[in-house]
Amino acid sequence: MFEFSLNSPVIFALVAIVIGVVIAQSVFFLTKAYKRGLELGMDKSVLNDTIKRSAIFTIAPAVAIFMGVVSLVKMLGVALPWLRLSIIGAVTYELPAAKNALEALGVDAITDARQYVTVALVMTFGIASSLIVAPITCKKITSGMMKVKDKDKRWMDLLMTGMFVGMLSAFLGYIVCDLGLVFEQVDGSKVLAFHYQLEHWIPVFVMAISAGLMAICGVLLKKFNWKWLNDYALPISMIGSMVLAIPISILIKG
Repeated sequence: MFEFSLNSPVIFALVAIVIGVVIAQSVFFLTKAYKRGLELGMDKSVLNDTIKRSAIFTIAPAVAIFMGVVSLVKMLGVALPWLRLSIIGAVTYELPAAKNALEALGVDAITDARQYVTVALVMTFGIASSLIVAPITCKKITSGMMKVKDKDKRWMDLLMTGMFVGMLSAFLGYIVCDLGLVFEQVDGSKVLAFHYQLEHWIPVFVMAISAGLMAICGVLLKKFNWKWLNDYALPISMIGSMVLAIPISILIKG
């Protein structure tokens, strides 16, 4: 009988195979695109410069993805987050999906293979539905949005803003879910009071710091026209808030 481990070499080997296939596909299509560009008469220096620029601009998203992997490591080990965020996934989805699966199992952390497989399936099948839904609905949704834009661009802007705010509101619940109004017994009667524990405010403080760092990046971008900051603002705000979360947690929890 083998002892289960979140970081088993077998799991790493399986993950490496899958990611290897994805990398092979990327190299294949890059090669085909490069050859096709030469056939169309594009200058080789232009193609090489495009590849270099694209490679440089992938660094910023890669840093953000790496931070997502780090945030999931304690709960899921290294291999599964590495796989999920290397193919199709986002930390804004993966973390809530993993937490919901663990809550359904009635545990706080994975301790056996059954729990591991359950969490992996929830995370995988949940995001894989986009591969089916997107090709079926994307064209119809896009054409509908273009019709709205043609009629009134302001309504299109409001629609996109509303969708974005709605998405943020859905994830905001995980930050403030431990804060709220509860009934407490006071002098023999129930009184509605605000549930207050300072440690429950840690996610709120970290979110505020992250938003502040993003705002600072926006001001610097606008004032000094640092276009490169547009690609690095997200990882800067993520890394900065995660680093500052450590002293905040120590200060509050003692």
